[in-house]
Amino acid sequence: MRKLQVGIIGGGASGFFAAIQAAKNGAEVFLFEKSNKVLSKVLISGGGRCNVTNGTSSPSEFLKGYPRGNKFMKKVFKSFNPKDTMSWFEGRGVPLKMEQDGRVFPVSDKSTSIANVLQKEAHSFGVKVLYQSGIQEVKQVDGKFFLKSADNNWSVDRLIICTGGKPKKEGYTLVEQLGHSIQPPIPSLFTFNSPSSQIIELKGLSVPNGHIRFEGSQLQYSGPILITHWGISGPAVLKLSAYGAKWLHEKEYEAVALIKWQADFTEEGLRTELLAYKKEHPLKKISRNPLYGLPARLWEFLTDKAEIEHELRWEAVNKKKINKLIEKLFKFSLIVSGKTIFKEEFVTAGGVELNEIDANTMESKLVKGLYFAGEVIDVDGITGGYNFQAAWSTGFLAGNASTN
Repeated sequence: MRKLQVGIIGGGASGFFAAIQAAKNGAEVFLFEKSNKVLSKVLISGGGRCNVTNGTSSPSEFLKGYPRGNKFMKKVFKSFNPKDTMSWFEGRGVPLKMEQDGRVFPVSDKSTSIANVLQKEAHSFGVKVLYQSGIQEVKQVDGKFFLKSADNNWSVDRLIICTGGKPKKEGYTLVEQLGHSIQPPIPSLFTFNSPSSQIIELKGLSVPNGHIRFEGSQLQYSGPILITHWGISGPAVLKLSAYGAKWLHEKEYEAVALIKWQADFTEEGLRTELLAYKKEHPLKKISRNPLYGLPARLWEFLTDKAEIEHELRWEAVNKKKINKLIEKLFKFSLIVSGKTIFKEEFVTAGGVELNEIDANTMESKLVKGLYFAGEVIDVDGITGGYNFQAAWSTGFLAGNASTN
């Protein structure tokens, strides 16, 4: 009896996970990859360490990591969740560790540990990986899927599309050929450019728990902030960029970011503490003695912006200058003008409309036998392992359901 044939387009995280599940269930699986290498994103993510998932304990907290598609993912995670991911990799000889911020990495700190086990598992179940086989055309005739590349034709019984997020709508041609609608893609996970700000002279400095909010919006996030040679980056910035992806896109990436250099600063608290410090240390030079654990160069920069002269001592500072220093500590105003894509974590918001996909199986509601997994759908997560978790979970569901 002929085996069920399953075609998978895209050799990334979701493609491999779907391929392994379908082949494990007895299907003959063909994985089509347009380039000459697979799992590229797995290999470069997390600085080459691969942030496999996030160990945030509560499911409701975990779902907050998805600015778009969290209701959809809530259903998906009923079948395969972060704990299942950790068990899957550890059960195949890849020990994992969780860092303080919840991010999960292989103990080896090498993304090759993750890529190798996926390839080994796929090989053991007979998945056929077809390199340099970019599919250009797809159609369904009499329940079968016909695929066409530059120099070959194939037909399969079931099809799983795992082509990832694309920067432009044209990247979703195959999906549209099969009658699906696309939420137009826009960038998510990017850093903020501030080319006209003198703050870029402090490149390389960071604060462990700052807070950023955008003027004129409810968008805000706390966490580490890094000053770069083009503006600001770090986890707080990347997460805020994901939540604010659509708002910032509409603003053409021109906005005012208000930075608190410590997330727990309050205006009154700062005033009380600075006046008490002034009383206790009247002879100390303000700009030479950093407070609140801020880097010395950042403190000096902020006092300079508050128009506090370098040699000024606390005993001689007036109320006006103290108020100005409080303003620079509590809501430092940074003009954001443009973005830089965070290359290791390239993610797009947008993709296949979720109301056209069954969250219990990842099957298309429009085309029987067609499935989707990974970033090709309109789900995206913040940095910290959320996008890979979406890939493993949707790949697991699609691979299993395609063989039932």
